[in-house]
Amino acid sequence: MFQWIMALHVIAVISWMAGMLYLIRLYVYHAQETETVVMERFQVMERRLLNLITTPAMVVTLLSGATMLFLAPELMKQPWMHIKLTAVFCMFGVHGVASKYRRVLVTNPRVKSPKFFRILNEIPTALMVIIVIAVIVKPFAR
Repeated sequence: MFQWIMALHVIAVISWMAGMLYLIRLYVYHAQETETVVMERFQVMERRLLNLITTPAMVVTLLSGATMLFLAPELMKQPWMHIKLTAVFCMFGVHGVASKYRRVLVTNPRVKSPKFFRILNEIPTALMVIIVIAVIVKPFAR
């Protein structure tokens, strides 16, 4: 059972990360666009990506991860798990920021520069690297 939940967790994480990286990349294109019809198309794409893929994947990631910790609470004794959970907590924050900018870009497409969104797009990648290293390498494992 645990392996099935872990498989679901990995699938959800991959979907969440793909959604986050693509969503913020769409913001780069949205912020540099000048044609109204194209900006409206970006708004639809961003809304659908966030609401139909990225946020549901985040919720499944959270629920499957919490279930695994419930089934194997001894994992919380491992320092690497605390590193992972800190990075995941930060990822939730980035998700919230990305969600906020989706709403803001509807009314103010010039709220931030394309460069800002390019830099923002690197944060999920950096967090993903930390999470993968924590889970695979298990630094400071006991």
